Amino acid sequence: MTDIHFPVPNFDRERITALLLEHWGLTGDFSPLESERDQNHRLDAEDGTRWTVKVVNASEPEEETGFQTALLQHLAASSPELPIPRLRLTKDGNAIQWVAGPDGTRHAMRVVSWLDGVPLAETAREEGVVASLGTLLGKVDRVLRGFMHPGALRSFDWDMRAAGAARGRLGAIGDPDQRRVLEYFLDRFERLVAPKLAGLRAAVIHNDANDWNVLVDPDDHSRVCGLIDFGDSAHTPVVAEVAIAAAYAIMESADPIGAAAELAAAYHEENALEEEEVDLLFDLIAMRLVTSVTLSALRKGEREDNPYLAVSEAPAWTLLYKLYGMKPAFATAMLRKACGFEAVRGAYKVAEFCAKNRNSFASLFARHPKLMSKAMVPYGDADHEMTVTSRRRQPEAAQEWWEDFCEAHNVELGIGPWGESRSVYSSDFFESRFIEGERRTNHLGFDLFLAAGTCVYAPMDGKVRSAVIETDPLGYGCMVALEHETDCGQPFVSLWGHMAHEAAMRLSPGDVLKAGEMIGYLGDDDENGGWAPHLHLQLSADVSLSAEEILGVGEEKYLDVWAEMFPSAIDFAGLPHEVLGSAGRSVDEIVASRHQTLLPNLSISYSEPIKFVRGEGAYLIDHRGRAYLDCFNNVCHLGHAHPEVVEALSHQAGLLNTNTRYLHDNIVEYSERLTATLPGDLAVASFVCTGSEANSLMLRMAEAHTGRREAVVLDWAYHGTTPELIGLSPYKYKRNGGKGRPDHVFEAAIPDAYRAPADWAHEEITQRYVDSVVEQLALMKRQGRAPAFFIAESIPSVTGQVFLPDGYLEEVYKLIRAEGGLCVADEVQVGFGRVGSHWWAFETQGVTPDVVTMGKPIGNGHPMAALVTTREVADSFNNGMEYFNTFGGNPVSCAVGLSVLNVIEREGLRDNARVVGGYILSGLHRLMEKYEVLGDVRGMGLFLGVELVIDRRSKQPATEVARRVANRAKDLGILMGTEGPFDNVLKMRPPMIFSKDNADYLLDVLDQAINESVSALETM
Repeated sequence: MTDIHFPVPNFDRERITALLLEHWGLTGDFSPLESERDQNHRLDAEDGTRWTVKVVNASEPEEETGFQTALLQHLAASSPELPIPRLRLTKDGNAIQWVAGPDGTRHAMRVVSWLDGVPLAETAREEGVVASLGTLLGKVDRVLRGFMHPGALRSFDWDMRAAGAARGRLGAIGDPDQRRVLEYFLDRFERLVAPKLAGLRAAVIHNDANDWNVLVDPDDHSRVCGLIDFGDSAHTPVVAEVAIAAAYAIMESADPIGAAAELAAAYHEENALEEEEVDLLFDLIAMRLVTSVTLSALRKGEREDNPYLAVSEAPAWTLLYKLYGMKPAFATAMLRKACGFEAVRGAYKVAEFCAKNRNSFASLFARHPKLMSKAMVPYGDADHEMTVTSRRRQPEAAQEWWEDFCEAHNVELGIGPWGESRSVYSSDFFESRFIEGERRTNHLGFDLFLAAGTCVYAPMDGKVRSAVIETDPLGYGCMVALEHETDCGQPFVSLWGHMAHEAAMRLSPGDVLKAGEMIGYLGDDDENGGWAPHLHLQLSADVSLSAEEILGVGEEKYLDVWAEMFPSAIDFAGLPHEVLGSAGRSVDEIVASRHQTLLPNLSISYSEPIKFVRGEGAYLIDHRGRAYLDCFNNVCHLGHAHPEVVEALSHQAGLLNTNTRYLHDNIVEYSERLTATLPGDLAVASFVCTGSEANSLMLRMAEAHTGRREAVVLDWAYHGTTPELIGLSPYKYKRNGGKGRPDHVFEAAIPDAYRAPADWAHEEITQRYVDSVVEQLALMKRQGRAPAFFIAESIPSVTGQVFLPDGYLEEVYKLIRAEGGLCVADEVQVGFGRVGSHWWAFETQGVTPDVVTMGKPIGNGHPMAALVTTREVADSFNNGMEYFNTFGGNPVSCAVGLSVLNVIEREGLRDNARVVGGYILSGLHRLMEKYEVLGDVRGMGLFLGVELVIDRRSKQPATEVARRVANRAKDLGILMGTEGPFDNVLKMRPPMIFSKDNADYLLDVLDQAINESVSALETM
């Protein structure tokens, strides 16, 4: 074992000069160099070369001397480009010459090449130099992998594994405060580090890259150009190389951990570190400093003439105190992140779990925050009135401004985002422990501003870790910490700050809270730390931290680290990310541009238009992150952006999209699957892009099959946008811009059982409406005409969700077929299982049409449609003229259509429509009992209508009430429409994934909206 206390060799100048000439043939001028235990000189040889001459301490075992020789030889042979010293052999070809000292003691003597450069210790730490050092050390250690020598198995005080021996030197430290710092790091080393060292990778390393052994380019102090003095090299844990280099390189750095992270990252690029190594790096850096200052103190009295021993003592103590003031977990997270690892183990799992379950967590409040109208709280503006008053600890003034703003802008929920830079953190408490001269300014929680007293609920099951009250000004007030587990067993913590004090008295560690159970109430400013009332919600992926240790405000430089340690709680709160802002034009800009560039007769829903930027399941999300429960847009049959449909579309689009003139599996598979859902002889399919195209194709087929154009339609029906279809649509031709009914179109009465004349007996209603069709057929006959077809939606939609009387279609189809006409079911709105009991709404009438047209829900938002007919009708259409539709039936559309069928079948969505639809219908009937304005409630599956009337006897339409209810529902976060000839029917067609929870919210909103609308009209 090397004895570092053994006296330094003491050869005089004449003796060294003689030895150099005798054994190496070198002469010149030489000057002494500082060394801890050897005698070193620089030789400027007469031939212009320069060398380092080392006389080795006599205590160094011969085996260790041989090890250093072998090491330098290995590096020179394996990687000659490395900037390290090269051995100068003696005249006899030896790397070492044994010589006798003045007292006869035997010493090894070595000559190595001199490296030009400036010691890092003599330069300012320029940007890039620390990384350059890490790169060089990584390259050196990579070359040393696998190299071994018996002398490398040495033990001495500078071996990191012996760092704990510093405890025996504490007696040399006279300052009690300094001893306290050293004992802190020694305790951590013995408890957390030493037991793990034996399990780390070990290899031969340089082991002493202090700032005197590192040379930088004289012309570029950002570049390391040399590494010298391999005298402390040893076989020891690999990570010690990084720790030792960092201990010296980061001294006097304003951001020492940032500098260490830079060094470690560069080293890692060349010689990859393992997670377990990086986890110990902070403590190993500290322990190198502990070793240095204790050895220096111990030997200061013994050898005061050797400045090498005290070379880094003062800056070492400065750095030790800085490290002592840091939270090791945070420093380790920075180092881990720099090396490409998770800042804390399990962080990715926590973030993924929250993202995956964002729509499954229970609501934090009685009303889900995603459904509330939102605005950013202006804490990001340092000069804003609310920021200034908060900073001055005037919460009442801050809250007064916020309440006025909310009232003026119809805002329900204030948002304080994760990562926002804020000036409100003004006390000394927020000074950075990591970056000298900087403050912590960036918010690491997610704030939700609501009134004091608002009840807060657990979004998932959790166990109470703590419930405490902080008294610091601008602190948390009452804060509750809950521990949770992801579905894969990864623990994490949620922190709930600014709560009312009652939670701290009611909750105890170990209490279990189930999802949806109350955590507590939002505290007022006298309980919440002196803030405008709000919830500070924060997550911690590091479960080793107590609630008080969880960092609520962090340094901007390390936001990437904090983002993993303390991930944003936006998903945990179930909020759309659009609350943080979205790209694109403002609402006013879009409206103005539409007026300039689009047809003027394109309508916009609502007097205050909504800009939607995303759809997700049963919700549409606007540009401010407000989610609306979509009970109106039935195109996205499976819910918006269904992942399976999106995947089918993108996958096929990435392979091929072409037309039906080429063979492809998708179109035949889809036609087989689609026709299999239909009864009878409906077996021949054709694919188009819209429901209007499907109905236009139907017109051509009907004319080809019957030789006629005459049509029987229902009053107020709508079948498409083309001129010939507008002619089949009283909903269009009877309203503004319409030209009236064409003479080939015959219009039968709407078979609306609710609005049947009062003097009709119930059992007569079906036949009375059938008689209207009889009358139109008779009128045709008197004109010498006969029907080509009868077309009706199986449940008339724009008519006001009218459900046909039992037996109606059966009788009408008989009449039409008797006249040689075709019976056409328009299932564009109501097909694909929406009625729950059947795939197709016409099946509820016990009939099979000759032609079925379908669209809207067929592609879940993708523009596609279809027509299915019988072989007989298809053969009639095959008259020699090719039918070709450029995009109809393309492989992408068919892939989408197949995915829609797959999801409906696999997820049992027809049954869901039946069950949830029945649940809603029962709820609507209860509302009907409560409110006289509800004249009729009707529905099947998830196709529902509520007709509003002034009074139930006269059935006078309550059009204004219906309009108010629909608008108020929108304000409360639900989209629905109004339909019918009097626009007094609330129309609801939610997606097939609609849940009972969705239904409960719909019913609650309807209850509130109806109550408020009726009350408002009564007071006018």
